[in-house]
Amino acid sequence: MKTKTINFILLICFISLLYEGCKKEEEDTPDPIVTVTDIDGNVYHTITIGTQVWMVENFKVTHFRNGDSIPNITDDTQWSSMTTSAYCNYENSSSNSTTYGRLYNWYVINDTRNICPEGWHVPTQEEWTTLVDFLGGLTAAGGKIKEIGTAHWFTPNTGATNSSGFTGLPAGTRNTSGSFSNIGNHGYWWSSSNKDDVDAWEFNTNYNHADMYKNFDPKNTGFSIRLIKD
Repeated sequence: MKTKTINFILLICFISLLYEGCKKEEEDTPDPIVTVTDIDGNVYHTITIGTQVWMVENFKVTHFRNGDSIPNITDDTQWSSMTTSAYCNYENSSSNSTTYGRLYNWYVINDTRNICPEGWHVPTQEEWTTLVDFLGGLTAAGGKIKEIGTAHWFTPNTGATNSSGFTGLPAGTRNTSGSFSNIGNHGYWWSSSNKDDVDAWEFNTNYNHADMYKNFDPKNTGFSIRLIKD
């Protein structure tokens, strides 16, 4: 009887060890890399941050979901007077969009033709705030979303850890007069949230702070766009 009891205990121990081994192997297996493709064929990686799923790259689409082209406005005067959807490449150079994505005015976001792939959208002010809060608030979130190093950010790229996996890049901006500035030292991202007839909300960070900043800017400013999963 004693031998049977010992054998039974050994069997339970063996099953327990086997279960723990399988569990550890499962935990050590990285999540599969999920990608999303836009209507132009651009491929984006995704990352889960808290309860949200974000794209890892800045958006670079040039067509709405229905196939209509988004106007590429290169002329400064025309850009400054736009009250409808438009995009541009920084300094009107397509090579910049390869790394940094494209810059869009806010009217693109509000266009009923929709720039986003199915299942994705431009984050609201509240969704940006959820991300910022999860990463420790405005005084810490900037460093946690910035790509590390100075390959794209200016020195010193203060506080950059990219611990979130967001991999934020300093794509700069195009202001309301049509001039380009701040590539290398600022990353700006639109939210879909309207403030008033003139302005909408955006979030940004820069090369010499670990902070994240929430501001409102004129809707004909050119900023980057990141998408979040529905």
